[in-house]
Amino acid sequence: MALHFFRYAKALRTRWLLIGAVALHIALGAVLGLSVDEAHYALYANHLALSYFDHPPMVGWVQWPLVALGAPDVVLRLIPGALWLGTVLIARRVAMVLAPDAPDGGMWTVVVLLLAPLLHVLGIGLLPDTLLMFWSTALMLLTLRMMQSRSTPSMSNFILLGVLLGLSGLSKYTAIFSALAVAACLLHAHGIRIFCSPGLWMAVAIALVLVSPVGIWNAQNQWISFGYQAKHGSGNAWEWSNALRFALVQCVAYGPLLLCGFAGFGRVAKQQRSIILFFAIPSVVLLVLSGGGTGLPHWTAPAWVALAPFAGVALARHWQSARSRWLFTTLITMQALGCVGLLALMVSGGMPFMAGRAASAQDTNPPNPFADLHGWDVAGARALALANAEGLASVSVQNWTLASRIGWYARPLPVHVLEDRFDQFDLWAGKLSVGGNTLLVDWSQQPYVTPLGSHGFQTCRLLEHLDVHRLGYPLAGFDFYDCRGWSSDPAPALKPAVQPGTKP
Repeated sequence: MALHFFRYAKALRTRWLLIGAVALHIALGAVLGLSVDEAHYALYANHLALSYFDHPPMVGWVQWPLVALGAPDVVLRLIPGALWLGTVLIARRVAMVLAPDAPDGGMWTVVVLLLAPLLHVLGIGLLPDTLLMFWSTALMLLTLRMMQSRSTPSMSNFILLGVLLGLSGLSKYTAIFSALAVAACLLHAHGIRIFCSPGLWMAVAIALVLVSPVGIWNAQNQWISFGYQAKHGSGNAWEWSNALRFALVQCVAYGPLLLCGFAGFGRVAKQQRSIILFFAIPSVVLLVLSGGGTGLPHWTAPAWVALAPFAGVALARHWQSARSRWLFTTLITMQALGCVGLLALMVSGGMPFMAGRAASAQDTNPPNPFADLHGWDVAGARALALANAEGLASVSVQNWTLASRIGWYARPLPVHVLEDRFDQFDLWAGKLSVGGNTLLVDWSQQPYVTPLGSHGFQTCRLLEHLDVHRLGYPLAGFDFYDCRGWSSDPAPALKPAVQPGTKP
């Protein structure tokens, strides 16, 4: 009876931790503007298609019903919140399957995921990685169950496997890493006879049918998405310093507690250890690619979630040791403070620590990274009003990273990107035509020289300047120009840094 009550109390505590985290995500989603990636993928839903230039379509499809109904940002953010919660709950179940003799493993899995700072960002904003970490964790749990089967897994399991693989492929191209992990695990558990199973080929067929929209779209668009991904992944000359920097950023972004998963690996039954490939394959491949300068912290999110159950098992086993407890307590405290600090900086726009930081693309005077989450909704609404007032049929920016927020908040105005680079916005709006007129928007945290002459417009008239403040501090500013007579020969140039003692 006492043991049952103890376990119930722990389950209740885990439940309240999750409820608190979800409530926090909803609250933050209500006060933060969409990030550059979030707005870009929300525009996917506004331009429904079989696939897109830089990613498969799932991230747009899942938002389409809410976008079609005109749902506000906070409602759109319920989708990543639900996916984050589902991911944590499935990872908890994986830990319980991996080590049924460590009942606290599930609770500690929840704890290490709650204390991973970057995962909270993916729980607030919908990215392809948010989807993929959910599907990958579900694949991990299903694969574990199929490995435990003494005979060839059932047809129903194979059908579910095909569906999960297909949905993963519709979410992000790196889903191939999960597919490889599934194949290796099943081959390890059942041997080569698995290839004689009709269920396996049924799973492959289902997955291929589900991901076929990506292939159809690419065939209709000269395979541009595959070409872009191949070029994007190749990077530049390989350097050890890039790979080391990527590894260090990973440890900070997800927290050292997850590294306890390596200790938990030895605590899992030998026949189940191959499931670690869900972490190992993407981690190694992305680490190698990072040496060429290609790699963003959130790309590895599904891999770290896959390591979390192993970390939960390790913590459950070692927590009872007084020698280990002080170390884990210190790490928990540090990561909790890191999560709180990151979310506070996001909400405040980095204030007051970054108050007065000038906008510049110079290495000696970098822009405020947290300013990116504030003011775009007001700027987009103002851009729409000014364009209508001046009789301008579009809005333009000089860099693709500035296009998505203006495109989202200034809907239905088309957005032109005035740089010599092909991207998704060229598919949606095309390049601004020769002699064309547009509303040009410039953002102070990434300021560009107003394009005039042979590499710009015949005339650009400043219509308005909009300041953005947070907690009483100036955060950023937007300039809106009525620009006419485009030359169609872009040469965007960032404004030089303002020297001390001079006026901009």
